[in-house]
Amino acid sequence: MPARRILELGDPRLRAVSQPVASPAEAKLILRDLRATLDEFRRTHGFGRGISAVQIGETRRIFYIEFEGTPYSLINPVFERQSEQKIRLWDDCFSFPDLLVHLERSESVAVRYRDQAGETRLLEAAGALSELLQHEMDHLDGILAIDRALDRHSFATRAEYERWYAPRPRL
Repeated sequence: MPARRILELGDPRLRAVSQPVASPAEAKLILRDLRATLDEFRRTHGFGRGISAVQIGETRRIFYIEFEGTPYSLINPVFERQSEQKIRLWDDCFSFPDLLVHLERSESVAVRYRDQAGETRLLEAAGALSELLQHEMDHLDGILAIDRALDRHSFATRAEYERWYAPRPRL
């Protein structure tokens, strides 16, 4: 299971609109590499929950996430619903790991997709899982977190985010 190089901000391939996957078999090797790449990124950076195929140079509508210990392989995902209620958060990305972006996303979503066996599934999510799904769905359409910034002051390096904005433990 080879980890692949993650495309970085500035690589024009990150702006490509991904194409649907014809069959689960087509997705198998890409999903294998996405899992390996996520594992390697976590090992080297200490964080990470999901990665889209386009981030490893594959313009296919596939992404892989691990959320609270549960893995999800999403093939040809589409939004069934996005709430009008919004949440604001600081978002990061493997393609620019030292930059965080303050943005707004729907508080809850429902995503229909095919799993590795080709079965149609519906994933309903709120809060952090909803945000993660929206982030990865954006990648499939060539949209980056920086495109969703609230304003021109909504950017921070990871070090400055930790200094000024990160939640502090209560004493």
